[in-house]
Amino acid sequence: MSKEGTVKKTGKTVTFLLYLCSLVSSSLTPFLHVQTCLGAKKPFTEVIKANIGDAHAMGQKPITFFRQVLALCSYPALLEDSKFPEDAKQRARRILEACGGHSIGAYSASQGIECIRQDVARYIEKRDGGIPSNPDNIYLSTGASDAIVTILKLLVCGEGRDRTGVMISIPQYPLYSAALADLGAVQINYYLDEDNCWSLNITELRRALSAAREHCNPRVLCIINPGNPTGQVQSRQCIEDVIRFAKEEHLFLMADEVYQDNVYAEGCQFHSFKKVLFEMGPEYSNTVEMASFHSTSKCYMGECGFRGGYMEVINLDPEVKAQLIKLVSVRLCPPVPGQALLDLVVNPPQPDEPSYATFMKERTAVLSALAEKARLTEQIFNTVPGITCNPVQGAMYTFPRITLPQKAIDKAKELGLVPDMFYCMRLLDEEGICLVPGSGFGQREGTYHFRMTILPPTEKLKVVLQKIREFQLHFTQEFS
Repeated sequence: MSKEGTVKKTGKTVTFLLYLCSLVSSSLTPFLHVQTCLGAKKPFTEVIKANIGDAHAMGQKPITFFRQVLALCSYPALLEDSKFPEDAKQRARRILEACGGHSIGAYSASQGIECIRQDVARYIEKRDGGIPSNPDNIYLSTGASDAIVTILKLLVCGEGRDRTGVMISIPQYPLYSAALADLGAVQINYYLDEDNCWSLNITELRRALSAAREHCNPRVLCIINPGNPTGQVQSRQCIEDVIRFAKEEHLFLMADEVYQDNVYAEGCQFHSFKKVLFEMGPEYSNTVEMASFHSTSKCYMGECGFRGGYMEVINLDPEVKAQLIKLVSVRLCPPVPGQALLDLVVNPPQPDEPSYATFMKERTAVLSALAEKARLTEQIFNTVPGITCNPVQGAMYTFPRITLPQKAIDKAKELGLVPDMFYCMRLLDEEGICLVPGSGFGQREGTYHFRMTILPPTEKLKVVLQKIREFQLHFTQEFS
């Protein structure tokens, strides 16, 4: 059966199609194209695609050092060029020496190039204050998404009431619901607390788990921190509570931490699940099964197209680990240029190297700009009647709540559309701004949202926010 057929069978058609839309920069623009072909004039000159976390497509510049090394790896003749700094050349030589035939065009080991996995392990150890990381537990991947789907494939089994249940947050990143539908797993929704900045409540986890046990076998708990699409950063206390819950209920933890460098709000700090797990002592660190994920696509890098990522597995049974190696072997290997980029992310220029000053300047500039845009987005949205926006504590999205007049809800139903899809379609058609409706991510019944990235350049983001403000005012007036 095709993916579409599988999704229809499980009632996830809308979410899955919206997920597909979110994977391409065009997203909802086919709707606009159809309207234009019919001869309708549009009151804007460009479509601003604020629907997807594709940093470079939104104008973010690549980190110079990363692209220098990748250029050297792609065309080794440049190693003789004096324009490239010596530390970039040293990195390129090291990567090339680890490749078959000294070429990034060769296959690598299925788990990834060994020296890069060693660098990832050292990065994790440094990040987590010296907690050991074993390169044998590191699996390089085609972005984090590939690793997430691989782990789900490994864990999902059973039929009927014995089918594997996977707990995912609502709102959620639609990769999860789409993958679960494709694999025939049971999606167990737990709701984040919008009134408390999208926090995670253990009472809600228990409610969701208890209800799910009536019809499936819950085995997995997925956490996205910092959050997508909601932009929250979970506290250390919350993470400890989640780990205790997972241990008590014998759940496999999946920690999606691809936005770990994207933390902006005062008082917020990223805590890795692994670090907290080990600091809680052997009772937890020796027993809780977990996989954590990171990617080159987010943070300050934004290198989505290179498809670089990794996962680290903890406390995986050796027999299960053997099956995991078989699974990753089916795909031969992750893209080697993506592996090379990942190596630079986990092993960037050091203070005594010539590229360090430029690297730090560029990294700081990207993260500072994102922090400014996070504050700007929250401030402006909260001045608009009918829009309520929680602080954008991290990641690169905002998920505002919109109040829609009843007449607009009725009109959407008349057109066969979910109300917030109707809202986003109208916004696209009238203002040329492409967002994703909250219904694509899940939301509490009777509430409506949209997800918007904070990635556009600051001046363009101000235009986007002003246009949404004006649209919200006249949309509300039209349907009042």
